[in-house]
Amino acid sequence: MRNIKGVIFDLDGTLLDSMMVWGDVAKNFLKSRGIEPRPGFREALRSLNTIEEAQYYIDEYYVDMPLEEIIVERDNMMLGYFLSEIMLKKGVLNALEALKEHGIKMCIATATERNLVEPTLKHHNIADYFLHVFTCTEENTSKKNPDIFVRAAEFLGTEPGETLVVEDALYAMKTAKKAGFVVAGVYDKVADDQQEEIKEVCDYYWKDMDEMLKLL
Repeated sequence: MRNIKGVIFDLDGTLLDSMMVWGDVAKNFLKSRGIEPRPGFREALRSLNTIEEAQYYIDEYYVDMPLEEIIVERDNMMLGYFLSEIMLKKGVLNALEALKEHGIKMCIATATERNLVEPTLKHHNIADYFLHVFTCTEENTSKKNPDIFVRAAEFLGTEPGETLVVEDALYAMKTAKKAGFVVAGVYDKVADDQQEEIKEVCDYYWKDMDEMLKLL
């Protein structure tokens, strides 16, 4: 960690304890239309960005709505949870403050839409820690592609080898690692079945963000 000059944080499942709620909202979205999700539904959504998820409902469950309307409805359902029930994950505030004290620049790279991210960061009083928020939709990419991480590092003015990507999703960790970034995996119960592989992929593995403090 002594060589780290910038940190790119994921949001859901990394900074926020929100992954289970995303799955519940997706399930409720389909059930509100009389559609019962099939087994493996949550797993199928793991690596999808916002647009891909909406298209998935259309292609796989024949939801008869414009893609943009699906996104708006789902996001409206989710925003209430972000501003009421969803909490920061353990150790997040301590880690952000410690990184700030060490002069390490931080930003966010997320598949979540900006209209959800910004009010949520303000609600939890952590918006000022981050120089910028990169969203997959605005960057026209997903975390199956390293573009969002590369652009975030360029914004921070750091090379991949001196930039830490903090993620809970295995597929995103693999993407960042292949692109030369230093990668930290944070435990999330939604990915409980992938923890051994996550440990193999990552340079660091933390049960919670308090473990980062030991390395600073």
